[in-house]
Amino acid sequence: MSTHQIQVFISHAWAYSNNYETLRSWIFDQPASSGQASFDLRNYSVPKDDPIHNAANDEQLRSAIYEQIRLSHIVLIPAGMYANHSKWIKKEIEAAKYYGKPILGVNLWGAERKSSVVLSNANEVVGWNRQPVLDKIWQLYLK
Repeated sequence: MSTHQIQVFISHAWAYSNNYETLRSWIFDQPASSGQASFDLRNYSVPKDDPIHNAANDEQLRSAIYEQIRLSHIVLIPAGMYANHSKWIKKEIEAAKYYGKPILGVNLWGAERKSSVVLSNANEVVGWNRQPVLDKIWQLYLK
C-alpha cells in the first residue's frame, strides 16, 4: 500500500465552525485511505483557533489565504447557505480557481437548501459522510 501526502484547505465561515470541526476530524484525526492507497492528509486551513495573526488588513489576509490555497492540493467547502453571503469564502473560491485547485463541495447533513455559490463552482459534490469525502479527495488529487 502506498502513502500519499495530500494538503487540504477546508473553507468555512468562523460563525459556522462546527461544520469545519466535523470535516477536520473526519479528514485529519484518524488514518485515511481509499482502496489500496493510504493518505497522509495535511491541514492547510485557517481555523478560528489558529488565525493568520500577521495580517494587518484585508489585502494581507487575502494574500495569506491565497498562499495557503496555492500550497494545497484540494479545497473543500461546506455547501451551507452561509457560503452565499461570505466574502471570504468567495475569495477562497477565486483563489482555488486562480491556482487551478479542485473544489470539493460537501452538502451539510439534513440541509434542504444548499449554497449556489459552492455548487456552481465545485468540481465534485458529496454528501455529509466521511468515506465519500475521503474518496473524492483521493479522486480529485489524482486528476
